[in-house]
Amino acid sequence: MSISLVLWTLAVIAMTISFFIATIRLVGGPNTLDRLISLDMLAAIAQGGLGIYIAWTKDTTVAAALVSLALVAFLGSVSVARFRVTDATGIPEEKV
Repeated sequence: MSISLVLWTLAVIAMTISFFIATIRLVGGPNTLDRLISLDMLAAIAQGGLGIYIAWTKDTTVAAALVSLALVAFLGSVSVARFRVTDATGIPEEKV
């Protein structure tokens, strides 16, 4: 077994474990910000998975999907953070 195969396997195992941890936080998050962070983490895991795929196969055709996913995840996070309402009252937070 080559060292590169061991490293690829460890990378995929780490991504799988982090996916399950993020999913648990998404389902059991006590408030909306915890859920937002877990969704950002899932987007980052998907980006990492695409990066691992690109490095493994040496095929860069999915690089555009990687960049698109990064942009959409960023815009989604910014928009949710901008229009977030408090969990207790449902009233939009004051501008600071």
